[in-house]
Amino acid sequence: MSLWTWFGIKEGSASTDWPLKGDDDGQPGVLGMPRYDPSKCRPQCDACVQSCVTHAISFGSPRNEAAPPEVDWGRCIVCQRCTEACPTGAFTASADWALGVSERLDLKWDDAMSERVAREVVERGRRAFGRSLHIRHVDAGSCNGCESELQALNNPFYNLHRLGIFFTPSPRFADVLLVTGPVTKAMHGPLLETWEAMPVPRWVIATGTCAVSGGVSGGNYACGNGLDGVVPVDIYLPGCPPNPAALIHALLMIVGRAEQRMRGGRIDR
Repeated sequence: MSLWTWFGIKEGSASTDWPLKGDDDGQPGVLGMPRYDPSKCRPQCDACVQSCVTHAISFGSPRNEAAPPEVDWGRCIVCQRCTEACPTGAFTASADWALGVSERLDLKWDDAMSERVAREVVERGRRAFGRSLHIRHVDAGSCNGCESELQALNNPFYNLHRLGIFFTPSPRFADVLLVTGPVTKAMHGPLLETWEAMPVPRWVIATGTCAVSGGVSGGNYACGNGLDGVVPVDIYLPGCPPNPAALIHALLMIVGRAEQRMRGGRIDR
């Protein structure tokens, strides 16, 4: 018996039971998306807006001096600069990791939107995929931050295969197209070819802030502003990068085994 075989038998299973049961998602103490409380905003203060490099925090046009800033989590890169710059505590650090949504508007802060019912991603005829899902990943210009988190899905702790979810090298065997990066001009064609090669039904997950909105480099001479307008998107998952727990939650949303938890920019706790 080899040393590693003996060690494995001695240690037992290292996989988490989450999300099937328990709450050990592997993210305790990890800094997440900032929390926003517009009631604490001070009139004419623009410290958070000035600090936000991706314009996730902005004022409407024309600016209403009495209105708090508008927040779009789909543009947030989780840099925490807003929490450091805000003098009133309207933006505070949290352990809330990014969550997928089925409509882009649900990533924008809106009190009215937070009360509505989200569009259901899974149609009745697609529930046959509930116990098995195959993913084709396309890197459309990512910095590889998202890829580092994707690799963690197959480690012993998360063990994605236990949920019936697998990565496949061929789009012809894939149910889900998982795209990272802002969609560079060089990857626009290959991305469309991959999408067209997938059988129907098929889903798309815009993975990471770059794929959702373009991120830091979006809209420059070499790349676009994410997946919108390129291929239809079923799940928008922000984060820079989204952690493995967020990725699993988004994948389970596709097959109806997890519910959307963010509406109008607010997380249902």
